Amino acid sequence: MILPIVTYGHPVLRQKGERITQITPEITQLIADMMETMRDANGIGLAAQQVGRALQLTVIDVTGIEDRPSTLELDGKPADPLTLMPLVLINPEVKPLNEPVTGPEGCLSFPEVYFDVQRPERVSVSAMNEKGERLAFSCGGLLARAVQHETDHLNGVLFIDYLSKSGKSKLKKELDALVYQTRRELGLR
Repeated sequence: MILPIVTYGHPVLRQKGERITQITPEITQLIADMMETMRDANGIGLAAQQVGRALQLTVIDVTGIEDRPSTLELDGKPADPLTLMPLVLINPEVKPLNEPVTGPEGCLSFPEVYFDVQRPERVSVSAMNEKGERLAFSCGGLLARAVQHETDHLNGVLFIDYLSKSGKSKLKKELDALVYQTRRELGLR
C-alpha cells in the first residue's frame, strides 16, 4: 500500500525513532509499504519518519542510478552494490571512513528542494535486515550518501540542518511555504 509521505513542518520528522527489537508482521508490512511508497515517489530512500512512524527503520534502493555510482564492500572485499538492493536497515549504526565531500541531495519530504551537502564519501554500516539478521558492510558514493541521509532521518536530523545560515536564507521562501502548507494540512496554526 502506498503511504502518504509527510513533508517538512510535520513534527514526526524531528522525532528520534524507537529501536525495533523484533520483526513482527506489522513491521514486515510497514517495510513492504515503505518500499512501494519509495518506488512510487521515484525515491532512492525512505525513513519510517517520512511515513509518520518514529522507528529506526529505513529502506534504500539505488538500482538504476548510473550517473552517481555506488561502491560496496562485504567482508572487506569489493562487491556489487546491487546484491544488497533493495536494502532494509533496522537500528542502523553508521561510522564515517573518510573526510566529507560535497554532493547533491534531495528529499521526498522536501519536494523540489535540492542543494549540496557535505558527507563522508565512505561509511561502515551495521544494522539488522528485514529478517532480523545482522548486516555489516562498507559503502561509498551514492549508497553511502543515501545511508547517511536516511539514518539522519531516524535520529530527527534533516538535510537542511547541514545548510549554512546563508544557504537557509536562500531557501527561506520555499521552506516557509512548505511549513505553512504542512501545518495547514495538519490543522495546526
